[in-house]
Amino acid sequence: MFDLSTPSIVMGLFIGLLVGIIVMIVMSRLGLNRDKQRAQLILDEADAKAKNTIKQAVLDGKTQVYDLKLQAEKEIKERRTELNDFENKLLRREDSLNYRDETLNHKEKKLDEKLKKAEEKALNLEKMEEDLQSRINGQIALLERVSNMSEAEAKAELMEVVEKKIQNEVAAYIRDSEEAARLKAQETSREIIATAIQRYSQEETIERCVSVVGLPSEEMKGRIIGREGRNIRAIEQATGVDLIIDDTPETITVSCFNPIRREIARLSLEALIKDGRIQPGRIEDVVNKVTKEINDVMYKAGEDACFKLQIGKIDKELIKLIGRMKYRYSYGQNGLEHSMEVAFLSGMMAAELGLNQSMAKRAGLLHDIGKAVDFEMDGTHVELGAKLAKKYGENDIVVNAIESHHGDKEPKSLIANLVAAADTLSAARPGARHEGIENYINRLEQLEKIAMDFDGVEKSFAIQAGREIRIMVVPDKVDDAKCHLIAHDIKERIENELTYPGQIKVTVIREMRANEIAK
Repeated sequence: MFDLSTPSIVMGLFIGLLVGIIVMIVMSRLGLNRDKQRAQLILDEADAKAKNTIKQAVLDGKTQVYDLKLQAEKEIKERRTELNDFENKLLRREDSLNYRDETLNHKEKKLDEKLKKAEEKALNLEKMEEDLQSRINGQIALLERVSNMSEAEAKAELMEVVEKKIQNEVAAYIRDSEEAARLKAQETSREIIATAIQRYSQEETIERCVSVVGLPSEEMKGRIIGREGRNIRAIEQATGVDLIIDDTPETITVSCFNPIRREIARLSLEALIKDGRIQPGRIEDVVNKVTKEINDVMYKAGEDACFKLQIGKIDKELIKLIGRMKYRYSYGQNGLEHSMEVAFLSGMMAAELGLNQSMAKRAGLLHDIGKAVDFEMDGTHVELGAKLAKKYGENDIVVNAIESHHGDKEPKSLIANLVAAADTLSAARPGARHEGIENYINRLEQLEKIAMDFDGVEKSFAIQAGREIRIMVVPDKVDDAKCHLIAHDIKERIENELTYPGQIKVTVIREMRANEIAK
């Protein structure tokens, strides 16, 4: 341990403390000077940088100002150029408008001059027309005095001469046109029709108006009638037909407008006669059984027809209706056979012409489909057939062929024309149909009556079973040219007013005979 109370030690400590304070003061001053120098250096550098920055900014500003000045001068130059171009355009347009204005003024002057000249000419024409009309009136008056005819009479005579001349020209034109068309169509149509007929042959038809059932003995008539007529009433009620039992030996006649009912009744009677048990209950069972068999037979007949013709898929209801044609007859011609015949002929002619053969066969098969229901529904077989075809989704060509095959509507396709031609061929071929004597005589009378309605006709004769009509005309009233007109008009009336199979030839004969008697 040191003893602090010693004076020398205290003095030493004091001096050391003072020296330390002095050293610290000196050192702090030296550090302050260095900081000041550093600060001054920083200030100098900042001042230099600021001056450099200002100089650079001034330079950049001058550069930008120069660039802006150049750009402004360029834009001003471009604007001046555009303004100069626009001004030049305006000047050119103004010059053009001035030129047009001068041209229009010049044309207007010319038009005014022409208008004045036209007005002057119109006035001159009016004067000339008045002068000419007065001369014409004078000539007319002179002609009337010379000819002793009024103006109306002269016009009438002139019109009569012109009308006669026109009639001769029209008749000659019709004759030449028909001859040219006939010659043009004969070769192709004759070849096509002849080919189709040669390729298809069919048996002759037999007239079928009623169904006749043969009996094994006369005693069977009584059994069919039954006690107090109950059996015959049951048969008629179940089948919807009329049984005619008369004095004809061993025969019963079945009469009904519906051919299918008539066939059901015939087959039912044959089954009952063969079985021998004839009573109301048995009659009903047999009729039901035969009805089912007939329906099956009709459907099978329709299927067979479609298969033979190869016409593709067809609605089942239409197949049933096609089969019903098996029991439908027209002028003794079987409806189904006729439809198949028309289908075959249409298909053959379509093949010759390069048309759709399957579509032609389909249209031919269905052309008379309305006859399958025309004895049950109101309407012609054409109307009913078209409705059925539309109902079961047939093609528009088929529908139109049905509608137009008797001329009720205009045919819209060649197939429709082929079906109409095939229908006529099938009905008109030898042996195809038998016509009743009353209808036959009535048709001949109508043919002769149509011919006699024309002025100048003296006599008319329907010959060759109504396939030709010959007309005798008065030679003093009808000249050669008018004969052709009369033949053409008679043909038109026959086509519009009569229904007939095949064709009817119209021949007009004009014969002049001069007779004298020597005494």
